[in-house]
This record gives sequence, structure tokens and C-alpha cells, in this order.
Amino acid sequence: MKPTTSAPPTRKDGHHLFQQVYEHIMGRMERGELKTHEKLPSVRSIALDLQVHRLTAFRAYQMLKQNGKVYVKDKSGYYVSPTPSSDLKEEANSNSELPELPANQPIPAYAHLRNELFHVQQIPVTYQLAQALIDPNLLPNLFLSEHVKQVFDKYPKVMGTYGPVSGDEELREFLCGYIAKSLNIPLAANEVVITSGSQQAIDLLARVFIRAMDPILVERPTYSAALEIFRNQGARIFAVDIGPNGYDLDQVEMMLKQHKPRFFYTNPTFHNPTGYTVPASQRKRLVELAAQYRCLIIEDDAFRDMYFEEPPPRPMFVYDTDGWVVYLRSFSKYIAPGLRICAVIGRKSVIEPLLIAKSLADNGTPLLNQKIFLHYFQSERMQQHVAKLRTALQLRRDIAEQELAAASDWKWVQPAGGLNLWVKLPPALSVQGLLAESLRQSISFVPGVICDPLSERNDFIRISYCFINESQLREGIKRLVRTRV
Repeated sequence: MKPTTSAPPTRKDGHHLFQQVYEHIMGRMERGELKTHEKLPSVRSIALDLQVHRLTAFRAYQMLKQNGKVYVKDKSGYYVSPTPSSDLKEEANSNSELPELPANQPIPAYAHLRNELFHVQQIPVTYQLAQALIDPNLLPNLFLSEHVKQVFDKYPKVMGTYGPVSGDEELREFLCGYIAKSLNIPLAANEVVITSGSQQAIDLLARVFIRAMDPILVERPTYSAALEIFRNQGARIFAVDIGPNGYDLDQVEMMLKQHKPRFFYTNPTFHNPTGYTVPASQRKRLVELAAQYRCLIIEDDAFRDMYFEEPPPRPMFVYDTDGWVVYLRSFSKYIAPGLRICAVIGRKSVIEPLLIAKSLADNGTPLLNQKIFLHYFQSERMQQHVAKLRTALQLRRDIAEQELAAASDWKWVQPAGGLNLWVKLPPALSVQGLLAESLRQSISFVPGVICDPLSERNDFIRISYCFINESQLREGIKRLVRTRV
């Protein structure tokens, strides 16, 4: 049996299943899909539609009735109460706040749409420790600008047409050969789709595979933007811990057996935010478990080439023979972030619906970006650049650790690659208080709680050592550890 797809509804994740049904109905009311005095779907039909038990749906309907959102007609069903529109902007429950929306403005379908990482990163500061992007001064900007001219000479009509939805054929053929050779696996170009960065790939896969309240599995902690994508698509999110030694595979198997997730989103190599790397033995076993419990693995591999000494273990994808792993290989971070190039590699059961979602999203990644990337990636200069970049990033990691060592009660595990440090703060230090005071000193970082699917990690922060230069990095962390709340 291969992974199956489904159409995505709109819902925000909640704490209890009946509350999620409650929020789903409230969202339909807010958007005007269910109007005053209109009959709600029956308990049975909503339970079937959302794939929950009828008692769960009944409890949600009773909560709607108790809160005055619906009323009951004997032997007829539930109807939307004539509630003033302003009341619909109150909390759907004690843990969920709706934005105030003027009556004369469009109401967004995603009333709960959010991206907390985006808000942190948008704050202008001098010491930017929240951006997991590479310092533009470490990228070969002059060579790239010269290279762009060569691309226009070779492809004079490149701006005058769309490329294929699946990606430029020349690029897909090249990446197919490059990845097949580097991983020593068979691969065909029709198993490769080019997306506009790995985040678009994650978003498209979420649209393809998540229905209302479908269970999915993620690591704890995990990439916060992916977490928000899954929440906004309506997933019920379950988490397995990731540590310096990888996963507790017994915990993983228990989650797979108990919750039957649609997919498991993983970032096993220089994990974001922790920097941890899952060992090879666990990767192979995880693929076996995925096949046994029919759970697709989404393997996000954005930092593979950013190792400092030894190359990381081969990806989970190499152990997959039956189509249970879809592999996201991003090249944006360390070559040219502005080009936004990611290769999504998978079997037919994943690639075909992904292409439909991609065609609806943007009808294909810009052809010019793909041609520029292709011809730069093939160059000898690119290989020289990657080797130098590893050295520069390792030096910045070492600088960050040297300055963090001044705070003897701040703890972390040294990463062997990647762009981040996952730092545990002492119990007496409030992350929110530290962030507020740090921002006043023009220093930013990522609070660990936004990377936690359970929103409980109030004692960790993510520090990215890659974006600012060495002197700024040294001074920024020195100031951070001296900050008093």
C-alpha cells in the first residue's frame, strides 16, 4: 500500500479533539459558510467528514450550544444562533484568540494564520542571532553576477517562457545524476520535482497529505515554520523527542502504532533547531517502521553539505525501496538563498499529486533561477566555495561557543555541522524576559518554545551563528550572556 493523498481543509490545531471540532465549526461561522439560523451538519456526518468518533462531535456541538453559538430544534438538529457578529470574534476557547477584523474588510479563511519565527526575524537588530541564513559576505556574489550574464548569453529567451511545472529538464537530469552518484542509488529524472525552496515543498506536501484533524508526527523540537504549516492545514500533531543520540525508537513505534500518522516530518541531519544528527542505524530502522505502519517520512535535508569534519550518515531515502520516504534536498542556504532551489525526490505515489499542487501554487519555479543555479552548481568554483564555507562556519561556531562559555550555567551540545546552537538556560532565567531585554539591546534569538509542538520548552533558545560577521557575533553573544533580566 502506497501513501494516500487528500484535500486539505482549514483549521487551527487545538488541545483536545472535541475543541478542534468546535474550532472547525466556529471557523465556518466566522467565514460566513454557516449563516444565522442555518442548520449544521448532523453529528454523524461531521464525525464522518472529520474522521472522529460521534461522541467527540456530539461533545463539540454541546459546547457550541452551551456557549450560545447554536440552538437546538427538537428532532431537527442544531442551528446557528443569531449571535451578533462581534461575538464571533471572541475566543473560540480559552486558548485561542481571534484577530479583530473590521466589518468592512475581507475575512481571511485562515483566521488563526501565524508564523512566530517570521515575527522574531523581522525585528531590526544589530546582533541578529535569529536568522539561520548564511552571511551574504560569505557567498560568491561577484562570481554569481558574472555568471548571470553568461546564462543570459546561453539562454537569451529564458525570461520569455515558463519552465515545466516539475522543473527545468536540464536541471532535473543533472541533479538526478548528481544525487544518484553521491548516494549510490538508482534514480530517474521523473522522480525529481524542483520547488521554490524546501519550505514550499513542505507546504505543498502538507496540502497533499493532510485532511482536517489528520494525525501527523514531528520531532520535538522541530522547525517552527513547518510546525505552523501543519497547524494551519489542520493537522493533529504528535511529537517524538530528538536528542544528541537521535530518537527513542520504542517511542517512535508506539506513536506510529497508536496514532497511525499520515506522515512523519523529520530533519535528521544537523537538525534545526538542535544541530543533532540521527545515527545511520536508526535511519534504516525508521524506514522499516514507516513501511510496517504505512507512514510516509518527509526527510528535510537542508544542511547536508554543511559538515565541519566528517560527512553525515546517508539519508533515510537510500534505505527506502517501497516509496515511504520523500526526500527534500535544499541547496538554497549555502549557494544562493535568493534563488530558492530545492529538489523533492520521491516515488510516483508522491510525485504525481505533488505536481498538481505545484501547478496550482505557482505553475513552476522561475526558469531563470533554475538555469543560474544549474550552471553555477556545475562549476569548479562552487566546490571551492563549499569547502571554504565549511571552514568559515566552523570558525563562527567556535566563536559562539567561546563566548557562551562565559556563562557557566548555559548548556548545549556541540553540533558537527549546520547553522545553529540549541542552548539550555538556567531555571532562574526567563526566556521571555531575556528576549525582551535583549531586543532593547538590539540582540535577537529564537525562543525555544516556538519550536516545541507542545509549547512547553521555556528553557531553551536557538542561536544562529551564521548570519553576522565574526566580530559582531562575538560582541552579540558577549552582550547576550551578560544580559540581566
